[in-house]
Amino acid sequence: MAFEGLSQKLSAALGRLTGRGKLTEQIVKEGVREVRVALLEADVNYLVVKDFCKRITDRCVGQQVLDSLTPGQQVVKIVSEELTALMGAQNARLTWSSSVPTIYMLCGLQGAGKTTMAAKLANYLQKTGKKPLLAACDIYRPAAIQQLQTVGKQVNVPVYERGTQDPVKTALEAVEYARDHGRDVLIIDTAGRLHIDDALMDELRQLKQRVKPQEILFVVDAMTGQDAVNVAKTFDEKLGIDGVILTKLDGDTRGGAALSIKAVVGKPIKFSGTGEKLSDIEPFHPDRMASRILGMGDVMTLIEKAQEVAATETAEKQLKRKPSELTLDDFLGQMQQMKKMGGLRSMLSMLPGANKLGDMDISDDAMKKPEAIIRSMTMRERRNPSILNASRRKRIAAGSGTTVQDVNALMRQFEQARDMMKKMMGNKGMARQLMRNMK
Repeated sequence: MAFEGLSQKLSAALGRLTGRGKLTEQIVKEGVREVRVALLEADVNYLVVKDFCKRITDRCVGQQVLDSLTPGQQVVKIVSEELTALMGAQNARLTWSSSVPTIYMLCGLQGAGKTTMAAKLANYLQKTGKKPLLAACDIYRPAAIQQLQTVGKQVNVPVYERGTQDPVKTALEAVEYARDHGRDVLIIDTAGRLHIDDALMDELRQLKQRVKPQEILFVVDAMTGQDAVNVAKTFDEKLGIDGVILTKLDGDTRGGAALSIKAVVGKPIKFSGTGEKLSDIEPFHPDRMASRILGMGDVMTLIEKAQEVAATETAEKQLKRKPSELTLDDFLGQMQQMKKMGGLRSMLSMLPGANKLGDMDISDDAMKKPEAIIRSMTMRERRNPSILNASRRKRIAAGSGTTVQDVNALMRQFEQARDMMKKMMGNKGMARQLMRNMK
C-alpha cells in the first residue's frame, strides 16, 4: 500500500492532537515535531520538511485554531492542505499540440520502468479516445525494442521501430508515420543508462531539438526516494522536463520522492504507476494523495475505477432483476470486476482508515477460494443456489479443493449480498444514483 509506513506515523502523531479537547501552543509544537520525524524517516528532503513544518506551525498556533471548538480537526485540515500544496495543489494534466501528432518523450534512468510506462500511458490515452503510436528509440538496452513490441501488442497499440538505426532518425520517421496513419499521439521510448552521462544527455537533447516534443516526461522509480529527486533535478537542469511520472508507487511505503519532487524540482507529478498490470496507471491528484496519506481514503478514485470497469449492460440487467433472481454467476462476475479495479487490497487502501489495516493479510488470494467453489458448481446450481443440499456441498468442496465449511461461508456471503441488493432496490433514489454513476 502506497505510503503505508508514513501514513501510520502521521496518523498516530495527529491522532494525539485530535484526541484532546483543547490545544496549547506547546502541544501543537510537540505534534509538529512528531510530524517532522515521520517525514524525515520517509526520506523526504530535509529542506522541504523544514519549510513544511514551519508553515504548519505558523498556521496552527494562531488563535483561530487554538480557540476553535475542534482544534485537533483544524490541525488535521491544515496538514492536509499543506501536504496537497507540497505535491502540487492540483492534478497537472497533459498539454496538447495544435498539430498532429502530439508528441510525448519519456526519459529516465535504466530500470525505472520507462518502457512499461510508455505502454501504460498509451493504454490510458487510448481509453480516452486517442489513437497512440509507440516509437522504439532505445537501441542500446538488449531486447528493449522487443519488450516495447510485446507490451504494445498487449494494449493493442502499434509500435514503430527501425532496429538499431539512429534514434533521432527513427523518431522523425515515427512522426511522419503517425501523420500518415491517423495516429494523433506519439509516445517516444528513449534510452536510459544506469547513471547520468554526457552521451545520454546529448542524445536526448538532439531528440528534443529535432522532434520538438510537446512534453518531456521524466519517469522515475518512486521507491528510490531522495535519489529519484536528485536525478530528476539533474535531468531538468540538463534537458528541461515538463513533468514527472512515478513508477512503483504501490510499493513505496515511505513517500519521500512524491513529497519532495515538486518542491525541489518545480515540476509536477502527472501520473503514477500503481501496479504491474498495464492498466495500473493513475493521474496524480495531490489532494487525493494527501487524503490517502492521512488515512482519510480516496473515494473519488475508487468511484472512477468502478465506473471504468463496470459492465454497464450486465449491471443494468442485475438492477432490473429481483434480488431473489441474482445468481452465483452474478456473484462471480462481481469478484472479476473487483480484480480489474486493482484487487482487494488496492480497493481497501482507498477507504477511510486504510492506514489502520497494518500488516493484515489482504491478498487477492482471498478471492481464489470463492472462485474455485463457484466454478466447481454445475450451471443449474449456480443459477439456483437453493438446491445446494448437504451432498451437493460436499461434492463441490471436494471438487474445488476446499471444505464444506468454506462452501457454507461463501453461501452466507452470497445471501448477505442479496440482502444488501434488496435494501438498495427498496431505496429507489439510491438505485437511480447508482445507475447514473455507472454510465
